[in-house]
Amino acid sequence: MGWFSKADDGFFLATVVPDGDGARVAKFLGLVNGEAIIGANIFRDMFSAVRDVVGGRAGGYERALSGARDAALQEMITAAKEVGADGIVGIDFDYEVLGETNGMMMVAVSGTAVKMA
Repeated sequence: MGWFSKADDGFFLATVVPDGDGARVAKFLGLVNGEAIIGANIFRDMFSAVRDVVGGRAGGYERALSGARDAALQEMITAAKEVGADGIVGIDFDYEVLGETNGMMMVAVSGTAVKMA
């Protein structure tokens, strides 16, 4: 199982290139990426405004952001498998606020598709 993997399907994910006695990269296949954009809705905005005043976590936003992150990661994995990879190394997540009123958030993930030895 890779370092970010939720299920062991034999696909390797890592934030660093493995070095040592464990898994080894046989071939670098190029960059792959995935993106997902989520929009805020009025109910999440309303409840987050309350959280700003009373404190606490904004569960609706956290769940939406988690879903966007999972979608971006899955899109990147699909792109890697299309080029014959069985792993991705050097994974990086980026988050950006978008829109005229900053009402959307983009999650972008990128990494290097690899064939493991």
